[in-house]
Amino acid sequence: MKGYDRRFLSKVKKAVSRYGMIEPGDRIAAAVSGGKDSIALLYILWLLQRQLPYPYDFCAVHIDAGWSPDLSPLVDFCREKGIPFYVERTAIGAIVFEHRSRENPCALCAHLRRGALVNMARLLGCTKLALAHHSDDLLETFLMNWLYTGRLATFLPVTRYEDAGLAVIRPLIYLRAATLASLAREEGLPVLEDACPARGHTGREAMRRLVKLLAAVTPDVREKLLTALEKAGWLRPSSARGISPPP
Repeated sequence: MKGYDRRFLSKVKKAVSRYGMIEPGDRIAAAVSGGKDSIALLYILWLLQRQLPYPYDFCAVHIDAGWSPDLSPLVDFCREKGIPFYVERTAIGAIVFEHRSRENPCALCAHLRRGALVNMARLLGCTKLALAHHSDDLLETFLMNWLYTGRLATFLPVTRYEDAGLAVIRPLIYLRAATLASLAREEGLPVLEDACPARGHTGREAMRRLVKLLAAVTPDVREKLLTALEKAGWLRPSSARGISPPP
């Protein structure tokens, strides 16, 4: 597969195996915003389905917050690959930017989107919800929590929503954003434009710039943080409220 295993699939398989992300008979809902990371996740799940020694099903789910671009390229891609595609229309945009206008609306938007995704996955009978967070996201989230709230915390590779009978998984945890961008570009994946009104003006954008500065000094800073968190036991699977490291 064009050297995919050497380039990135081996790292995805490592994450899947280490954290028990995909099990025989799983039905996975892959959250697809249309950005390069999520469309790369969808493509990688399609590739994995042909390589793992056990069967699983997956579908693509998209939350329309009120500003989704033209989804037809994504619909066509899913049809070509035989991937079921579902869209949920919501009023998240109006809630975030009109009824509860805030200086930094991203946290509220992310919370509402996550709830909508979990509910959608449940209604579709899925056992897992796959998100496209990668190693850059892990470091950025760690820095945001540290610098903005004074907490040492980040997201987990696996988070279990016991009440919903669902687990959130992040199979791309060992991959860099640049790797996913390269994959999307080389394979001509249908990356959609981000139409969010807050795009380019968020705290995460500032963290991305900070990560670039850190990487200029220590190129493998993303991998070093991930290794440190794993050695400290911070990334073990947890319940939905366990998004901070253990005491």
